[in-house]
Amino acid sequence: MTGDAATVAMANHEAQAAVDRLGTLFDAHHQRLYRLARRLSGSADEARDLVQDTFLRAARAPASVPAGPSGEEAWLVRVLINLCRDRWGQTANRERLDRSTAPRGIQAADPEAALVARSVVWTALATLDPRRRAVLVMHELEGLPIDAVARTLGVTSVTVRWHLSKGRRQLASAIRGMSDGGPIRGEEGKP
Repeated sequence: MTGDAATVAMANHEAQAAVDRLGTLFDAHHQRLYRLARRLSGSADEARDLVQDTFLRAARAPASVPAGPSGEEAWLVRVLINLCRDRWGQTANRERLDRSTAPRGIQAADPEAALVARSVVWTALATLDPRRRAVLVMHELEGLPIDAVARTLGVTSVTVRWHLSKGRRQLASAIRGMSDGGPIRGEEGKP
């Protein structure tokens, strides 16, 4: 084998190893990531897109994914949450732009108004900042213990408890505000 042929063979072997690892990552973690994405997003399609984008990030930088099941999962969950945070920011910017450019007195209709209970909770969750929302979803909806949430997000258990405490109060306040016909805002009154 010549030097060029050996280089090509080595590159092919490394590429195949990366593809195999990505397949293994997908098989091991896609269902858990989808469940989390489904709870953090507004629709099944958006959740599938988030999971796909998460694995695309892993495919672009396979060396950055730590070895071992818990390290892999934590890395993938952090990527997924960061993608959600980016989308929430984009949505908030779009809504702010829509409010500033819409004629006064005209409000956009809520397409999920018919699903009152679910809509109220998800709308209230949307008022929370991304990390607090992720902590609440992972602990309250998925039933993960505080230490598992802390490991997954790369924060301390004290931080998770703090976010849970503040998040529960903000969620209750937002739901009360919605039932009183008031604006949908968290405690801080963020737009």
